[in-house]
Amino acid sequence: MFCQSARFVKEHQGNIRDISVFGQESNPTTWKLAKMNLAIRQLETNLGKHNADSFHDDRHKALKANYILVNPPFNVSDWGGERLREDIRWKYGVPPVGNANFARLQHMIHHLSPAGGVSGTVLANGSLSSNTSNEGIVRE
Repeated sequence: MFCQSARFVKEHQGNIRDISVFGQESNPTTWKLAKMNLAIRQLETNLGKHNADSFHDDRHKALKANYILVNPPFNVSDWGGERLREDIRWKYGVPPVGNANFARLQHMIHHLSPAGGVSGTVLANGSLSSNTSNEGIVRE
């Protein structure tokens, strides 16, 4: 997605130096591949010094982004939500322990700039209608 964003900027006579990619990845192999892929395309990046779990080791705590683009894994049940029941990121309701979809969504919202930040987040189809474990309240 970031590589396509760079292509879009170039095709519209923009400068890819205006793009900064911040993020993180918990899988060490995927983290290395992402760093390499973005470096080859000469995109300014900060993926953290090492792979890390964004829920339990947020490498960009103070980040408030203008745009967020994310395609997280769907329906992750072992995300450690039981240790994060009182987290500041849960502005719209505590997400269920057994499914990280709404935790990821609220994590992205937490990192949006209050001056009109926009997020494009891909979620599982079931996220549109599920009402189990507080999901309906968070979605509302």
